Amino acid sequence: MKISFFGAAEEVGRSCIMITSGKTKILLDAGVKLGDKEEHPLFDDKMLGEIDAIFVSHAHLDHSGYLPHLFSAGYKGKVYATKPTIELINVLLNDYMRLSEPKDVTKEGLARLQKSYNIVEFMEPVKVKDLTVSFTFSGHIIGSGMLTVTDGKQSLIYTGDVNLSKTRLLEGADLKGLKATTIITESTYSGRKDIFPPEGVVVKKMIKSIKDTLTAGGKVIIPSFAVGRAQEVLLLLDDYMNSGAIPKVPIYVDGMINKALRIHRHNVIYCRKELISKILMSDSDPFKSDNFVPVEKKGVREKIVSEDQSSIIVTTSGMLTGGPIMYYLTKMASNSMNKMILVGYQASGTLGRTIQEGAKTVTINHRKVNVQLSIEAYHLSAHADRPQLEKLIKSVEGLKNVYIVHGEKSKTEEFKTDLISHKYNAVLPRLGGEYEL
Repeated sequence: MKISFFGAAEEVGRSCIMITSGKTKILLDAGVKLGDKEEHPLFDDKMLGEIDAIFVSHAHLDHSGYLPHLFSAGYKGKVYATKPTIELINVLLNDYMRLSEPKDVTKEGLARLQKSYNIVEFMEPVKVKDLTVSFTFSGHIIGSGMLTVTDGKQSLIYTGDVNLSKTRLLEGADLKGLKATTIITESTYSGRKDIFPPEGVVVKKMIKSIKDTLTAGGKVIIPSFAVGRAQEVLLLLDDYMNSGAIPKVPIYVDGMINKALRIHRHNVIYCRKELISKILMSDSDPFKSDNFVPVEKKGVREKIVSEDQSSIIVTTSGMLTGGPIMYYLTKMASNSMNKMILVGYQASGTLGRTIQEGAKTVTINHRKVNVQLSIEAYHLSAHADRPQLEKLIKSVEGLKNVYIVHGEKSKTEEFKTDLISHKYNAVLPRLGGEYEL
């Protein structure tokens, strides 16, 4: 087998990897990289006729956002993913098309994409000529999977994005029975110092901070990824509000989060058993809590920012790259009584990273905005930290080769050095590089 890296090599974003065996070629993910400028995989459209299938690990745009471009450029094959992933891709792509307005995407391409989807269940092998591919639950977001690819002689695992910890929504990644000589692993938090504190400690501090701001009369803004982080945050807030740990105020839910919530509810069988039981055995449905106030009209946003009442606003986007958060920041950033809480990874080059690093003046929609509100970050990541990545590596039987992707260069270099010291053949692939197994 041969691996070609069209994205996510020495960077976070635009995941797109081609696996070749004999005359068979498949793509693992097809994402875009969002930031100051949008970047696409270094993929030559002339190869589209050679691609036999595309497998998507999960719905996030850095793994799925390039699909409309590929189909508009002439790809006519199949796309394989789990049922929640396909439904969430449609939600996220609609938002992406509206905000980015990519010029090379056609209505015909989008129509072909809709007809291309093939639902795959976890552990259900899919045969594509010389290759067989199967999904194993990765714990990142609902429907997310690690991909095992084999040609009958050797196997490789592509982690996509992975999380070994149990959350309010999901079980951790399924590591049972993993076998492969090669793994292509994400490395978002692969630095030696990337060791997450226990979630209980983080949540306790975060809830106290939210309570303090609300009690003082301020508003709390929590920008979040529409899929995954937002649902975890909302379930957490609902629990603590119902227990009385934070004041009873409106939790406004804005952006694509509302559609994603409904998709989670419809696909709850992919969530933790405890969550399924809670819905089936009681009148309590955390996806439809009375504490949540959907924001479905633009005029409501003006009311939220101008009213005297304290509130919590959970909105997109998680890295402040677009969406309703831009409106809220413009209107609320200059009030020091307010607070913004960051709960996810802020990629280099994004407004989220700029503000997290202490910028007091930023430009939003060509306007200068003074950042006077408090900025706090609480790590509620859906990615594995360094110890979890090490556990994942050790769990793969027969593993020899480790290709490190989806991480910042300084972190991946540390990870590579330590893996080599443990006798693995660790590689930081080049963007556009090809590697024989």
